[in-house]
Amino acid sequence: MYQIHHADCFDWLRECKPRSLHAVCTDPPYGVLEFTGKEVAKLRAGRGGVWRLPPTIGGSQRDPLPRFTVLTDAQKLELRRFFHEWGKVLWPALVPGAHVCVAGHPILQHLVQSAMAEAGYEVRTAIMRLYFSFRGGDRPKNAEREFPEVCVTAKGAYEPWMLFRKPIEEKTVAENLRKWRTGGLRRLSVDKPLPDSIPSGRTPDREEAISNHPCLKPQHFMRVIVRALLPLGEGTVLDPFMGSGSTIAAAEAVGYDSVGVELDEEYFKLAGRSIPRLAVLYPDFVGEELLMNGEYASIEREDEQQLAMVLSEKNVTYKSKSVSKIKRNRSRL
Repeated sequence: MYQIHHADCFDWLRECKPRSLHAVCTDPPYGVLEFTGKEVAKLRAGRGGVWRLPPTIGGSQRDPLPRFTVLTDAQKLELRRFFHEWGKVLWPALVPGAHVCVAGHPILQHLVQSAMAEAGYEVRTAIMRLYFSFRGGDRPKNAEREFPEVCVTAKGAYEPWMLFRKPIEEKTVAENLRKWRTGGLRRLSVDKPLPDSIPSGRTPDREEAISNHPCLKPQHFMRVIVRALLPLGEGTVLDPFMGSGSTIAAAEAVGYDSVGVELDEEYFKLAGRSIPRLAVLYPDFVGEELLMNGEYASIEREDEQQLAMVLSEKNVTYKSKSVSKIKRNRSRL
């Protein structure tokens, strides 16, 4: 069962019942800048702004990417302040020992980790999502022929998903597990612990046919991560920056209760349509292993008839709740 809310997560969290959430999994608005109304409008228009719109290569349209390297020192400071404030607002809603999993970027990871540490969280390991990326590896701009054997940055091949934990309240993790059902991570199986690197690949076409959100994450990876966050398989997972709804869909597929919060009206509506469709894909995969069968391979984009056939494979029960959109004081950004 899940609920989704159209609201500012800061305001929603301030009204959230204390100690009611057992884990958080989210891909936040990195740089904060790229998901302001002005930048999102430029993204949707297909030109200008902080978003890099890669050219079509080999007949394939590449997804837009935020250019975090254009952030100024002042914007990086605001980013750090944003996560510190968010961590503080989130704190009362979490039970002791709750894990918070935050998608990151290699050049911004340190800012988020230091901000969350100052907010009181324990910095745990980061789980690396391994995938082929178009990030990095470029030769010096406008001097490619002059320096053919030089790349400005290393070719990107991973995405860090940082783990934080609200400190346990009991003397041991075992005691915290007994009381709060949190404090550790769920193993893939009795004989297989959760690894800190997970081969992922790009988001399959069948998923992008359902949701065109620019930051849609693959269900394969999301189901593994979301499943791991509730060590005993009990509790509620929150995604406060819901976006495409991939976290909520993964929780639904795994069988967890979850809550999603999204400020942008268009993305909220998109998530409402996408979550049940994403959740019923790959009905035999619930994040208990790192590899999926051949059905996960990239396929041609599905038409409406194909999507209807997918939806008919499994009945999904869900609840949607829309909350009035509250515009937060932009000084927080």
